[in-house]
Amino acid sequence: MIRRRTFIASSASALALPAFAQGTFPSKVVRIVVPFPAGGGIDVMIRAIGQELSQKWGQPVVIENKAGAGSLIGADYVARQPADGHTLLATVNQTFTSNRYLYKTLPYDPDKSFVPIIEMVESEQFILASSAVPAKDLKEFVALAKKDPVKYPYGSFGPGTQPHLAFATLAKRENIDLTHVPYKGIAPLMTALAAGEVAVSTGSGSVAGALMQAGKMKPLAITSKQRSPLYPNVPTAQEQGYGYLNASIWYGLFAPAGTPQAVVDKINADVRALLRDPAFAEKNATSRNLTVVAGTPQQFAAVIREETAVVAEMIRAADVKPE
Repeated sequence: MIRRRTFIASSASALALPAFAQGTFPSKVVRIVVPFPAGGGIDVMIRAIGQELSQKWGQPVVIENKAGAGSLIGADYVARQPADGHTLLATVNQTFTSNRYLYKTLPYDPDKSFVPIIEMVESEQFILASSAVPAKDLKEFVALAKKDPVKYPYGSFGPGTQPHLAFATLAKRENIDLTHVPYKGIAPLMTALAAGEVAVSTGSGSVAGALMQAGKMKPLAITSKQRSPLYPNVPTAQEQGYGYLNASIWYGLFAPAGTPQAVVDKINADVRALLRDPAFAEKNATSRNLTVVAGTPQQFAAVIREETAVVAEMIRAADVKPE
């Protein structure tokens, strides 16, 4: 929801493992909870990371999907687990930025219930349309929707998620009465868009690439400031006069508050080393239109603070009310 600079830590000390007795972590199975259904972009990414960490740590790393309520169910579950690093949360922006403004009460405190470990990757988003929508770009879609908005509902994976905020902002700025249809995750949303249940949504190349190649949906715009080298023929939203739709989604890893700093630093260092391995990054990030970030816990915390303020302005501008 905000274009941010990628943090690249350069000091050797930042890459070093923390100075604590090796073998104390992990001492048992590590569970990483994804608060969305299986098959989404972050689910695919964390499963690849978990497989590598399992080999490195000599302990099983199990990925569990606890989906529902805009990531609240999974986040609440992890917040209540022992703060020893053996239960982690892998999630996206909304858990820590927009949820606080979209729900009257949260079962967790986005500022106090967790400690950030690492921002793994970020992903620019495509404005996507069902293949049945007779528009070749975003400008043509806006013109169609202004004439007959009932025909063009947009899908999201819940209130306050990136597609919800993007299209709520577009609707308000362009004075279009668009209908919002929420789904329980990015995977069912992509299925619905491919089937024409909704007309438009947003999604990354990592989750929508195969469907675009199969002709089941088409990109109307990309929300980055520059065209993607993987999709050079897709114009940016800014090129088409909708620069306010700059957006991105990050994938982040968190631990319950109170987790020892040495454990946080070890997880950060091991995940960071993995993401910076050229072969792993190409297979699991670059080829899927994901940009590796892999900074420090402190950098990730600063990103969350900065983005939270921006999201608050977007929600107010879109006139989204808490539920």
